[in-house]
Amino acid sequence: MSDVLQEIADKQEITEALYRYCRGIDRMDADLTRSTWHADGTADYGSTIFEGTGAGFVEWVWGVHAAMARHSHQITNILIEVDGDHAVSEAYVTVALRTKPGSATPVEIEARGRYLDRWSRRAGRWAIDHRQFVADLARTHAADPLEPDEGLSRRDRSDPSYEILR
Repeated sequence: MSDVLQEIADKQEITEALYRYCRGIDRMDADLTRSTWHADGTADYGSTIFEGTGAGFVEWVWGVHAAMARHSHQITNILIEVDGDHAVSEAYVTVALRTKPGSATPVEIEARGRYLDRWSRRAGRWAIDHRQFVADLARTHAADPLEPDEGLSRRDRSDPSYEILR
């Protein structure tokens, strides 16, 4: 494969890893989410959020997201620089989190930031060596209650996407 085609293939593989991270976290698929990092990969979301291993971050964020009724993550504006078996990327992330219904008015949290990731290809697989999260904007507001059977979205492998994406 030519150098240009290899770089394009590497960038696409990294981009899809970022997308799988969002899918994994929104479907509460811990294995898929953990696969974004190498086993020794690290995550720095700031001292007030989380600092530690990628696997430790997934464990921490699971508790936060399990307390929510729904959540949605999107990745955009992905810039990637590849240098052999190493790469760096910046990807914008938008997340919306909705608290579970209760006695109080439901709350929706919207946050925007960027993932600054250092990647490496090991045994033919691109994964994160280190992630730094940079927060840009956030807001919290009261949200309308969800309808009981609103939409078909599921936070597990019963989500319809697992029927077509294996």
